[in-house]
Amino acid sequence: MSNRLITVLAIAATIVMFFSFVTFQRNQALMVNLKMGQYNYQINNNTNQDRVGDQGKTSQLNTLNSHDYSKGIVKPKEGQTIKRFLLVAKETNLEIKEGVTIPVWTYNGTVPGEEIRVTEGDFVQVELKNALTEPVTIHWHGYPLDSVMDGVPGFNQDAVRPGETFVYEFSADVPGTYWYHSHQEGSKQVDKGLYGALIVEPKNKSKIDKDYTLILDEWMENSMEEMSGMENDGGHGSMDMSNSEENDPVMEEEEMMAYAYDIYTVNGKSGGLIKPIGVKKGDVVRLRFINAGYRSHGIHIPGQDIKIVSTDGQDIHGADLIKDQIILIAPGERYDIEFTVTSDENFIIDVHDDNAYNDQLQIPVVIADGNGMTRIEEELVEYSLFSLENYGQFGTGRFTLDQLYDIDYTVQLDASGNDKGMRYTINDKTFDELPLLKLRTGNTVKFTYVNNSKVDHPMHLHGHFFQILSKNDIPVAGAAIMKDTLLVKPGEKFVVAFEADNSGRWVQHCHELHHAAAGMMQGIEYEDFVPNYISNPQDTYNKPE
Repeated sequence: MSNRLITVLAIAATIVMFFSFVTFQRNQALMVNLKMGQYNYQINNNTNQDRVGDQGKTSQLNTLNSHDYSKGIVKPKEGQTIKRFLLVAKETNLEIKEGVTIPVWTYNGTVPGEEIRVTEGDFVQVELKNALTEPVTIHWHGYPLDSVMDGVPGFNQDAVRPGETFVYEFSADVPGTYWYHSHQEGSKQVDKGLYGALIVEPKNKSKIDKDYTLILDEWMENSMEEMSGMENDGGHGSMDMSNSEENDPVMEEEEMMAYAYDIYTVNGKSGGLIKPIGVKKGDVVRLRFINAGYRSHGIHIPGQDIKIVSTDGQDIHGADLIKDQIILIAPGERYDIEFTVTSDENFIIDVHDDNAYNDQLQIPVVIADGNGMTRIEEELVEYSLFSLENYGQFGTGRFTLDQLYDIDYTVQLDASGNDKGMRYTINDKTFDELPLLKLRTGNTVKFTYVNNSKVDHPMHLHGHFFQILSKNDIPVAGAAIMKDTLLVKPGEKFVVAFEADNSGRWVQHCHELHHAAAGMMQGIEYEDFVPNYISNPQDTYNKPE
């Protein structure tokens, strides 16, 4: 057994133990912060008995969990086209890689779940039915809808328990590429496959011949528990995770995770199972990349002149043609890429980064009327990294670095660990310790993200788009870039700004969801918001990370 594998297996055994500890402690303290004595609540005297999934027994649910608080809050306008969808959360098995079939959780039996594709101006109704044995939700990642529909349990709604339904409703007024996923124990449930794409096409869209959605993800062929068992069978003792000069628990966890997640997928398939993209010469092609995993991936489209036309669903003004650059797509981010097919040869969209299993992440592009040959990439060529901050036609946008802001908030990101578990923090506090950040409608808000840790943090803000103003104290030199998810690498500093224009209760968190589960999340609340939903301080099932 190689030294690297022995190290990974040893770390895995300890990770299993402290993840269990962190999960227990987090769930005990988590809801304390959500309540914080801010609202009076009504105790419902009706009895409640959960549905027992294995026996198929359905019990009477009390009014606290009837989800009445969400009904009628968002209504279609007169004459508005209504698009209805049904998503059933259920378990199945998925052949994820040739010879590898694993149990997964799905929306409608597939990974990704059914693509929800609508047109700008449609009214969207999505009924979620839970046929699993654990509570779930749906969060509409990046979409600025009414906060009661945001899908964060304990903040916006109660988690949808086994046998229950919840209807999500919103008006599709903001075109772009988005996605949906469970926000109940996200590090577990998204990992198991509970995600899908939300595409809102503009009313007056440009001519596109082929439009493909490509969702990136990583999986473990063997669970942490199985790896721990392998390690124990090999007779190797567990590794001391104490924070010492010899050990760095944060980096040990990072290395362990990097090798434990050993299957990379596109739309739920790896390697030879990845479905080829079919095009013809002269086709205008749009590729919508969505990263649903926890690692960043450096996408390369060889030999084609491409435009990055949007990021996180927001168009980039004056997008320029680039060629053979690496587009790094972080967890939670979306990049829409367009190009006109000029190649006679088939080619492979691949990845260039420091991930361990990149050979599995190759997307064949087949030119139907080409010459049947496949372009061979030169192995020794080093490609430049695409810089979003310097891309597109220069414009100041809505916000500048020089203006005064109603709220100027620094978000210090850090990580530490010991034998009791990992702590991923915002301003030295975990989610259950952080006070809610208070806003008022109309506030101008500036966030300064500073990554003091040794690992990446893709930060996601619910309910709003923010404008990137500077990176490492250098002002943005390209178009005004609007995003909802931003990769902040170790040692980096970003300044962003947004208007508080969507009253409600929201969160910001790291979209490396293991980091969010270990504390890197914060609640945000508008002081002038009056919620219809009031969380039950006695619940034990809402787990919003």
